[in-house]
Amino acid sequence: MQRRQFIVLLGGAAAAWPLAAHAQQPAMPVIGFMSSASPLGQAFYATAFRNGLKEGGYVEGSNVAIEYRWADGHVDRLPGFAADLINRKVAVIFADTLSALAAKAVTSAILIVFSSGGDPVKLGLVASLNQPGGNTTGATFLVSTLAPKRLELLHQMKPAATAIGYLLNPDYPGGKAEAIETEAAARALGLTVEARGGSDIESAFATFGRRRVDAIVVGSGPVYLSLRDQIVALAARDAIPAIYNLRIWAVSGGLMSYGPSIEEATRQCGVYVTQILKGAKPADMPVIQSAKFEFVINLKTARMLGLTVPQPLGVAADEVIE
Repeated sequence: MQRRQFIVLLGGAAAAWPLAAHAQQPAMPVIGFMSSASPLGQAFYATAFRNGLKEGGYVEGSNVAIEYRWADGHVDRLPGFAADLINRKVAVIFADTLSALAAKAVTSAILIVFSSGGDPVKLGLVASLNQPGGNTTGATFLVSTLAPKRLELLHQMKPAATAIGYLLNPDYPGGKAEAIETEAAARALGLTVEARGGSDIESAFATFGRRRVDAIVVGSGPVYLSLRDQIVALAARDAIPAIYNLRIWAVSGGLMSYGPSIEEATRQCGVYVTQILKGAKPADMPVIQSAKFEFVINLKTARMLGLTVPQPLGVAADEVIE
């Protein structure tokens, strides 16, 4: 072979090496992210999830991609979202309760990590907390079981209250059980409960006004979380003290909140997703049971409502927002 031919062939081979090396690089894994709420209402939720991914060594846009699907409260969209993500062959789906149920109903192959405020065993998401089995695992923060405690705290804030309004989210799994627990706790305190539900928040508050409720307990669920600005504004307009289930409500101007840290549970789910991307199997990954609870009082809102925070409540609070 002549020297000129050899150089030409060598140069062509060298030019092909980067292309060959690029072709051998593994494809960037894709995570499906499903929420029954809206991105505006739950931006913090996505941030917490990405923080968990980062802890496990994955950064969106760098070595992992995320396909977001937000239902904006239209839960009938969730089965279609799940089917679309499955067709896109995502490596794993991260989902809230309603989204996880929709995804699990259409696939046993795609791995699912859920963040749920309900009991995942009763909901049928896993066989047991310690041995989930199947293709799902995640974190539960059992927000629904804390309804009696929230009612007790609200009664301490306004001991003269006798009639309580309860805003029920009927689409949220465990919502009816939460309402039953709240009503039982109310009877134990000698209180009456006026329960109203659905997405027509204006109508519910109009009923609370006609029935002259003294305070309101707002039920759990991502749909109400997405409507939190409206709900908090209506409570302020009608000058009705209200308690909510998550810290973000008090940060948004709600009077009080008591419940688990959804950010912490979601961060832990992000870490779980990274472990699955590295080969772990959901069937062998125990469901995380969140143990971090937060009691938050918005002192500015209390003053606006003409309420004085009792000293025991102020001492018990994990955070007081001035």
